[in-house]
Amino acid sequence: MKPPYLARMDDAEGQIRATGERLTQPRTAVLAVLLAADHAIAHQDVAATLAAHHAIDRVTVYRVLDWLVDAGIAHRLAGDDRVWRFMLNYRAKDAGHKHAHFTCKQCGQTFCLNDIQTRLNFKLPAGFKSAEVDLTIRGACAHCS
Repeated sequence: MKPPYLARMDDAEGQIRATGERLTQPRTAVLAVLLAADHAIAHQDVAATLAAHHAIDRVTVYRVLDWLVDAGIAHRLAGDDRVWRFMLNYRAKDAGHKHAHFTCKQCGQTFCLNDIQTRLNFKLPAGFKSAEVDLTIRGACAHCS
């Protein structure tokens, strides 16, 4: 049985072409893995998923994930275990990481909550300017509860 990400390769290629940046096989494969994921995944998960069908070293996977974040296609968040996890930005307003997350305390998976209103009413001190707001709700996900 083929891994689900292989069915997303054409979608990944189209998204990369839309950036106007160089289309490469590692970029396409890594983005396809994120497209197939239903939760935020760590570098190790991406590399393990690709291992059977794509010979991409771990450094290249890191570089592609960083490029996806810089390009505004994905965002990264630190898990409770201090491991970076990556998830797609599904809407243009998600760029800059302005949405909530849910982290399951049982299985450790983190999910984006794009439909939760994250507009906070706070005033920063003079001279301060926010770039990101990180709101994480912790509990049991639908699979674990």
